[in-house]
Amino acid sequence: MNRTFAIGDIHGCLGKLEDLIARIEPEKDDLLIFLGDYIDRGTDVREVIDFLIDLAIKIPCIFLRGNHEDMFLEFLEFGTNRTMFFANGGLKTIDSYIRPSSFVSHDQVAMALPETHRDFYASMKWYYEDPGYIYVHAGMKPHISMQEQERQDMIWIRDDFIFSGEPLEKKVIFGHTPFARPFVKQDKIGIDTGAVYGGCLTAVELPQETFVRSYR
Repeated sequence: MNRTFAIGDIHGCLGKLEDLIARIEPEKDDLLIFLGDYIDRGTDVREVIDFLIDLAIKIPCIFLRGNHEDMFLEFLEFGTNRTMFFANGGLKTIDSYIRPSSFVSHDQVAMALPETHRDFYASMKWYYEDPGYIYVHAGMKPHISMQEQERQDMIWIRDDFIFSGEPLEKKVIFGHTPFARPFVKQDKIGIDTGAVYGGCLTAVELPQETFVRSYR
């Protein structure tokens, strides 16, 4: 029996990721959809990416882009958003790849990335859609097709999506905004439960809409 799981924001929390995957016990016919924000704020960013790369060799995985990966990629290419990136926990990501991290250039960090990590970041999708659900990091604007959504909305939007009274045509599974427990509405489910802030890492199995949580 094929199963689909969407998994929320990891933010370098390797122990919680390992525990959650062990509880899911994914099989080769399952699909794991990761909603972005694998990096920043937590201490084990490089190890998290290594874990996900290895996992995708054994189990079908889809990796979405979060706002933190977007900031990181902008930093790697241009280096012009250093203050914003570091203020949002980016120094933890740089620490994972190169030390001392405070004074390195974006070119030095880019050169320190293993090729497998470059490929991982390059493979991230902005969203994913199946017959029952739309999966996106932060959310979307109603009544606009996914092909026409603004990319900044898909990785940054919060209240205008979460608390909008306009019904969505298809239920959206999202992360980005942390809640103490999964945020469940008729047309949306939020599964960022603040793993990096001391909460658990959460997955939702679909279409059953049942939750699996880490306990580490």
